[in-house]
Amino acid sequence: MTSEGRALVESLRARLVALDDIDGRLVVGCSGGADSLALVAILASLDFELTAVHVDHGLRADSGSEADHVRTMLAPLRVPTVGVRVDVDPGANLEARARAARYDALETAGRDIGAVATCVAHTADDQAETVLLNLLRGSAAAGLGGMAPVRGRLRRPLLALRRAETAALCAAFGLQPLHDPMNEDLTYRRVRVRHEVLPLLDAVAERDIVPVLVRQADVLRSESELLDAMARDALARAGDPPAARVLGALADPLLRRAVRVLVGHPYPTLAHSVEVIDGVRGNRLAAEVGCGRRVSRRAGAIVVESM
Repeated sequence: MTSEGRALVESLRARLVALDDIDGRLVVGCSGGADSLALVAILASLDFELTAVHVDHGLRADSGSEADHVRTMLAPLRVPTVGVRVDVDPGANLEARARAARYDALETAGRDIGAVATCVAHTADDQAETVLLNLLRGSAAAGLGGMAPVRGRLRRPLLALRRAETAALCAAFGLQPLHDPMNEDLTYRRVRVRHEVLPLLDAVAERDIVPVLVRQADVLRSESELLDAMARDALARAGDPPAARVLGALADPLLRRAVRVLVGHPYPTLAHSVEVIDGVRGNRLAAEVGCGRRVSRRAGAIVVESM
């Protein structure tokens, strides 16, 4: 590695996040793209115990060979690589279903090898795209807060880095990223946001809009986390199951968040939350909140149940 490469690696190491409390082996999701290869390389340079996991969604004819490429790239770093195949059928919500399958595969691999956490390679650019996508979906503050650096066992160490920097890291380590043609396919909404919406916003704002969106996401996420904590406290005071009378006395913003916390993931839409609030306040007996779940008012209490 050149002296310029070493200087780059040292400067970017200082901007990694969500790693301070790690003590044990990590699973790192590695597609073979620049972001994930850079993540594996910089974590390996910090002497973390790693296992790279390549998840093949089977969505392209040549996808089966990508795990071999990842193994070849990571062999000089002495990082073991595991290939996992998942089945994702073509159709609606392909991106969301592929993402869910990928996270499930990474979590399973982590349990199998005794990993203490799973790392994925989302960057600041991914964060900005996520904020805009959630805005298009009509998400409230929780969605506009984007991706958290830590979510349970999941870590996102590169959230402060840009894609140009992960590409530079790959060059410094002598890694050759794979090119995923799906990243150029404008039929996917995230790709259109990346190649059309963000450049347009840059032009309108006359500056790089990604840091702006990332800062706003950080502020909204911290406020959202505070509201979640207040909602959990309110639910605890309301009893188990929570009393409708106690919940109904909450201010609307806190009550909406209490409904979200009570229902859990996948979280209810705003329209579903409004229907649940109608039940809390005695204007209806039950509301469906998606994924085969219903929130009912029974004997003055609010109950979440499977349909």
